[in-house]
Formats: sequence, C-alpha cells, structure tokens
Amino acid sequence: EEIMAHSSNVSSLVLGKSSGRLLATGGDDCRVNIWSVNKPNCIMSLTGHTAPIESLQINTNEELIVAGSQSGSIRVWDLEAAKILRTLVGHKANICSLDFHPFGSFVASGSLDTNIKLWDVRRKGCVFRYKGHTEAVRCLRFSPDGKWLASAADDHTVKLWDLAAGKIMFEFTGHTGPVSVVEFHPNEYLLASGSSDRTVRFWDLEKFQVVSCIEEEATPVRCVLFNPDGCCLYSGFQDSLRVYGWEPERCFDVVLVNWGKVADLSICNNQLIGVSFAQSTVSSFVVDLSRVTKSGSVPHGLLRDDKPLVPPAPMGSSLRRIYDRPSTSCSKPQRVKHNSESERRSPSSEDDRDEKESKAEIQNAEDYNEIFQPKNAICRTPPKNNEPFPAPPEDEPVTAKEAVKPNQAADVQILLPKQELVRMLMARPPIASSTPLTRTEPSVIPAARNEPIGLKASDFLPAVKNQSQTELLDEEAMSQIRKGHETMCVVLTSRHKNLDTVRAVWSTSDIKARMQLLLPCLSQNSVDSAVAINDLSVVVDLLNIVNQKASLWKLDLCTIILPQIEKLLQSKYESYVQTGCTSLKLILQRFLPLITDILAAPPSVGVDITREERLHKCKLCYKQLKNISNIVKNKSGLSGRHGSAFRELHLLMAVLE
Repeated sequence: EEIMAHSSNVSSLVLGKSSGRLLATGGDDCRVNIWSVNKPNCIMSLTGHTAPIESLQINTNEELIVAGSQSGSIRVWDLEAAKILRTLVGHKANICSLDFHPFGSFVASGSLDTNIKLWDVRRKGCVFRYKGHTEAVRCLRFSPDGKWLASAADDHTVKLWDLAAGKIMFEFTGHTGPVSVVEFHPNEYLLASGSSDRTVRFWDLEKFQVVSCIEEEATPVRCVLFNPDGCCLYSGFQDSLRVYGWEPERCFDVVLVNWGKVADLSICNNQLIGVSFAQSTVSSFVVDLSRVTKSGSVPHGLLRDDKPLVPPAPMGSSLRRIYDRPSTSCSKPQRVKHNSESERRSPSSEDDRDEKESKAEIQNAEDYNEIFQPKNAICRTPPKNNEPFPAPPEDEPVTAKEAVKPNQAADVQILLPKQELVRMLMARPPIASSTPLTRTEPSVIPAARNEPIGLKASDFLPAVKNQSQTELLDEEAMSQIRKGHETMCVVLTSRHKNLDTVRAVWSTSDIKARMQLLLPCLSQNSVDSAVAINDLSVVVDLLNIVNQKASLWKLDLCTIILPQIEKLLQSKYESYVQTGCTSLKLILQRFLPLITDILAAPPSVGVDITREERLHKCKLCYKQLKNISNIVKNKSGLSGRHGSAFRELHLLMAVLE
C-alpha cells in the first residue's frame, strides 16, 4: 500500500515494534506524521521542529515518540496526550540515530558530531556523553536488560557501552564499510550488525569475538531484525529479504520483495511488515512468515543469492548467557554522573517557548480515539488481539517466494497491545475493597534489580494536588517519606553508626580485629533495645572488599567468617548467595589442603603451643566446612549461574566426604 505521507520529501520513518502497526514518518516539511499501517489517513501530525526530521523512534509501549532534526534538536511527544513532552538541545549537528531505553525514561541519541548522549526525558537533561566514534553514529540500540548500549557508525566500527560505568566495554572491528544497523538478540548475549560492505556480522558479547560473517553479492544491508524467539535474523536488502542463521553461518531463505530501499522492519501476528519511502510516498509490504523457512534443514537445499547450497555439517549451537531482565518495567538504569555543568542545566526560556509552539494536530479523530484513547478507561476484559493482514493468494511453487502488499480494501482494527496493563488491573483488587492487599515476596530476590522488591516509592508520597506539579523536590519527598516512619529512621541511623565504627577500626587495625569487631555489631539492639539486628548486609559489604585481595585471608579469619558464609548461602537474596560462594571458594582453594594436612599429621612430641592453636583452628574450620558441605550438596542441583557455582564448590569439597 502506498500513501502520500508529506507535502515534501520523506526523510525518515519508523515502525512501532510492539504492535507492528504504528508508523511514524518525518519529512523535509519539519513535521512528524503518525499513521496506522494499511490505513490511508494520517492520525496525527506533530509540529515544532524548525529543520527537516532526520531520525525517529517509538518507545516500547508505543506511548512516546522522539524525533531528531538536522539542526541537532530533539523533541519528545506524548502520543496519548497529543502534546509535546520535552525539548532536548545539546548536539551540534544532525541527529542520525535515536533509541528509547526499554524500561526507564531515557533516550539515547547519536549525531553527525560523532557524540552519543543519554537523556533523562523527565528532567530535560543530558545524563552522560559517550565519546569514541570518529564519524557519524548511524544506529543505536539498548540491550534487552537495559544495561548496555550498542552503537554503529560510519567509522566502520561497532561499540558496546556500559551505561552505569559510562565507558566503552568493547570495540568490534571487522567491517570494511560504514556500519548502518545494529541489533541485539532478544535473549542471548549476541549482537548483529549490517554494513554497506554487504556483510552481516554476528558478535559474541560474552567472549567479545565474531561468531560468524555472512557476505552477500547483493546490495548494502538496509535493516536487520531478529525473530522474536531468536531463531533467525531477517535482513532487509534492496528488493529482497534474507533469513540468516549464525551457528553455523547460513542463509535459510530468500524472499523477493519489490520494496526498494526498505527502511524498517517489524513483526506482528507471524507477519513481517516492511516499509520504504521514495520522495513524498511511503510504501508498506507484508511477508507471511509461515511460508518462510526460518531454521533447520531446507527440503530443496539452503539458499543464498537465489541458488541452493550444500547444507553444512550439523553443529551444536554454543550455550550463551541470557539477559537478566529487571522484574518490573518501571525500573530505570542506574543514574550516572553528569558530564558537565552546561549539560546539567535546566532548559532556558527559549526552550520553553519552543515547547509551547510545538503542537500535535489530530487529523483523524476516529482513528486517534481507537488507537490511543481506550487505555484511559478501566479495562474490564482484555482487548482483542490485532487481526493479521489478509493472507496473500497461493503462489506457484517457486524457490524464492514473493511478498505481496496487504489488501487495500481490508479494514484492519489497530489497537496498541495493553495486555500487561490489563493483567495488572485485573490482578489487583479495587482500591475501595475491604480486602487487604497482600504482597507476595519472591523466594529468590535477584541481584540485578533497580528498585526494592515489594515497595513502590509512590506509595509513600502524597497525591499531587496540583496537576501541573508532576514532580516533587528531593527535600520534599524525603520529608514526606520520614513522616510516620520514625522506627525505620532509628534502624537506619543505628546501621550507619555500626558502619562508622567498623570504618574507624578498619583504618587502624589488622584484618582479624576488623572482622572480630563485626560480630558485636550484628547483635546490637537498634530500636529501643527491643529488635535485635542480624545485619548480613554489613557482612556482605565487608566480604566484597576482602574478596578482592586474597592475601587478606588468614586461618583465624576463616573461623570467624565461615558461620556467616553458612547464613549467606541460605539467604533469599541472590547477591548474598553470590558473595558467599565467592568467599567460600577462596577459603577452599587457600586453606582446605592445609587443614586436611594438619589434621592428618601425627601428634607432635613435646609441647608446641603454636601448633596446638593451629590444630584447634583447623578442627573448628573442618567442622564448619562439613556443615556447609551439606548445604552445597543440596543446592548443587540448581540450574543457572548459582547451580554452576554450587557444583564447582561441591567438587572442591569432595575431600570432606
């Protein structure tokens, strides 16, 4: 289907990845138009930019859209409220790439000025600037867990950035031309990149090395997209779609599509939607994925460049780590320091005037209400699933299958998927209900989380009376939180004193005295001598320091720490278990051979006080290790990272059995 998207040339476009049906186009007329795929009328037109639109991106929930212009300015709109949300200024040249953080209110931008910036949409500020590329940054992608950012640039490199540390993790080299696209695997530590050198490369993010490289004699790679289950990669070339596997490297299928220079891909209802533009016209195409070979053996042989290939020898796919996703979609990445005072400053009055002049003109009220408004009402039943596009007629059996355009006469109802919101509304009882809301705490609390388990900061803050005041100052928020929580303040104050005491002795005493100081702190009464604090978090804090320098460990230190390690291994907190495993491994590697040798040695002749003391410590450590070995044995059957750690400890402790 073709639509006349703008009064002037179209300069950029993007598909919503959640529903696959939301389309945004940017033009030289400085407007951003919102469309529903397979519908001819524009839903909404967003104004405010004074230069042609260079880059677009829609967030995961399809509630926000960000647009970057050739002047270097960035604007964020709220699609549901149909209004400008933020204006972000800081780049000195064209905005070439944008991406929303998958969980927090953050946007990353890449520019022709070679800089990458991370913006906090709520506070209108630049959180950090990443410098390293030497030419324009053409594509940005956040990792599925929100911890990393991948960037592709014209300098032929792909860089991986650690958001929390604010520095580069690794630079992938190998492309011989500008890298135009980059995409994370939805589950595994794998990254795909496409370049104008006509190659698609797959990178292992755990070993930081290339997994495979697929080179085509076709045209430069325009866009790439992993299948939602991660079984294959779809690569968009001019007038063709190719389906790739990477271990071993192979082309599963080639689909001929007359989409020209395809600009973006999306998947919905087992259909791949591709969009392209030429001058002021935007075209959309649909490929039925049920008729595309995505994995395994191909009946007529593997395909590359429309020709069959001899299937490669079967190889087992390597086991690769998967992302640790946050337990909530409301969490945000760890805040990092501001790069400079100028980037941290609040927007000027000129920026405010720009926001007032920016408008969202609703061109089609019926489609706008259908797509963006239903979520304002309380959903009593789950929304209907998106209907797939009409299936194309059966083609004659050919080697390469051709995609067809969707039926123009079909009236497809487009609804943004709100299953997550509906499930939350249905799972929680009404506020007015007399039934108390019970929070079930998970049996294992993950280490990688960005907010307290079972707590929401908004529960402790008063309702905002003034609708224009959407945020509270830090001082006001802390004042409200403290009200009615004097007991908790006493607990936190007591812990702070304990840590101060430990810190004071730490700087003046040896390691044994430091750890002996720890145990009295754990048994202090902190709330009116009524509640005894067994603060394992202090133990974890200290062990994390001691574990960094193995030479600090002594035999007498083991006698003090082993009972605490036994508690840590049985903790529900993943980070506590992790620290306990690390400490126990160090003890076993350094002291278990010594302990067994001393216990097996014949008694000495005469009186040797030093040897007797050492023997006593070894017996004590041996007894404690025997107790811990039972815990390790029981947990060695667990799966995942901790199961592997316990199995390693079980092998080290085999001599105790």
